[in-house]
Amino acid sequence: MSNSPSNPTHAGQAIVDSLALHGVDRVFTVPGESYLAVLDGLHGANIENVIARQEGGASYMAEAYGKFTGRPGVAMVTRGPGASNAYVGIHTAWQDGTPMVLFVGLIPVADRMRESFQEFDPYAWFGTQTKRVFVLDEPNRASDVVAEAFFAASSGRPGPVVVGLPEDVITKEFTAALTAPIPVAEGAVDAAQLEAITRALDGAQRPLLMVGGQRWSAQAAAQVTAFAEKNNIPVVQDWHAADRIPFGSPVNMGSLGYGRSAAAATMLADADVLVSIGCVLGDVSSDGYTLRQDPDAVNYVISPDTTLRGRSGNLSAHVLASPVAFAAALEGIELGAGERWEDWRAAGREAQVKVSTIPGDEQLPATAPGTARMSVVMRELISRLPDDVVNSVGAGNHTAWAQWYMPTNVFPSALSTRNGSMGYSIPAAVVAAKQAPARLSVAVCGDGEFLMNGQEFATAAQFGAPILAVVMDNRQFATIRDHQEHHFPGRVSGTQLQNPDFAAFARAFGGHGEYVDDDAQAAEAVQRALAAVAEGRPALIHVVTDQAIALP
Repeated sequence: MSNSPSNPTHAGQAIVDSLALHGVDRVFTVPGESYLAVLDGLHGANIENVIARQEGGASYMAEAYGKFTGRPGVAMVTRGPGASNAYVGIHTAWQDGTPMVLFVGLIPVADRMRESFQEFDPYAWFGTQTKRVFVLDEPNRASDVVAEAFFAASSGRPGPVVVGLPEDVITKEFTAALTAPIPVAEGAVDAAQLEAITRALDGAQRPLLMVGGQRWSAQAAAQVTAFAEKNNIPVVQDWHAADRIPFGSPVNMGSLGYGRSAAAATMLADADVLVSIGCVLGDVSSDGYTLRQDPDAVNYVISPDTTLRGRSGNLSAHVLASPVAFAAALEGIELGAGERWEDWRAAGREAQVKVSTIPGDEQLPATAPGTARMSVVMRELISRLPDDVVNSVGAGNHTAWAQWYMPTNVFPSALSTRNGSMGYSIPAAVVAAKQAPARLSVAVCGDGEFLMNGQEFATAAQFGAPILAVVMDNRQFATIRDHQEHHFPGRVSGTQLQNPDFAAFARAFGGHGEYVDDDAQAAEAVQRALAAVAEGRPALIHVVTDQAIALP
């Protein structure tokens, strides 16, 4: 199937037309002279061009788009410096398995291999961290390359794809037909596989589901939740995949990985049957390849990835299917053995409820004068949140306040990175606000993490993305400080920060800013910030915290 352009045009226009054919509603760019023909194609197109303030922000936005929609996010940057800045989003998409396509303007073909201005080798730079790298050398293949890139990014285990666009090639005439999207298979669950998994769960004493990864949908998340609840099977969620099972579900046992509870790790280790849906037992979820490494462990993995990249531990069987396909196959299955493991589920749930409830003031640690407690601010915020709030975090100790306490009731409602990449929270929050304008988008940020891409607050203001950012200011890279104190106690080095007034920063971009350095200020600050967001303005709450209280 193909569509012919109404008039001959240049290859840059064909790329934009092909993006529209693939259902792309917005792209994230930092402009460059190397891809002017594509920018020309975007002029008047029914695709919003969200202009980021740095290529790292643009590539993070594209990656977050891929997570939030399940469709490849699109970023566009220029050669050399632009491509290098965008690499952080590529690495994130590679480790997180997120569909993403990065278009990079390149030097003219005739200038290759001459150390020309901003020249680099896209195959060498991106070849180890992408599913495919394309370079468009024939203008009439422009639409073909877009279709192949989107298919590669979406199929199997999703991931990033890079498309290089020589600036002279994309200005040349395009006379071919547009190439239609290539269908992506969801895989399938045959009757024998389903029967084997059903039999294993039915005969278990301590069954456990583990959920995570990409290729989910809201329907698939609801179907897996319904199956687990109907059969009383507890569920743990992979690190930073906390939105597959609702926050308040009786089968939600919390998340694995950094910041996980002891109970969740114990359940993973002690389960006699584990069924992993969409994810594998990797480095972080297994506590550095220490949990569930018994060669006799019963582990069923449902994943569309033929390679099962990142897997550890024994593999009992691999079902080559996406979570969407497997969730559909689960409908109607009743094990009838739920009472057998009620004590197992109930104990895990009790532990999760305890760890996900913010303690009362009398149970919180004392805080130094001139500082507020992040737990108090989060309690005031959470009490006012809508059920479908979306939260975004980057990397650092501050993420624990979101991971433990922020409600995740629908899919998708949590955007984060599994590669520990900082600077993600604000770009991701912008994407959530743009893609779901009826939902509140909240970014929980650390001070160091925020300033790595805080300039994208300007993008939020310019493009009508009324996000709420909560910045925890403890004037240090706290995660590294924790490691430092463990390995080299009392020798603080390279982790301390001097910060600006983040509330003033927000106001400088036309947003709303609140400064909180006392618990008593929290409630009114949260109320005013939410009111500003409701009026369509991005808002920020600057919370000055005690350096000694790095975690909840």
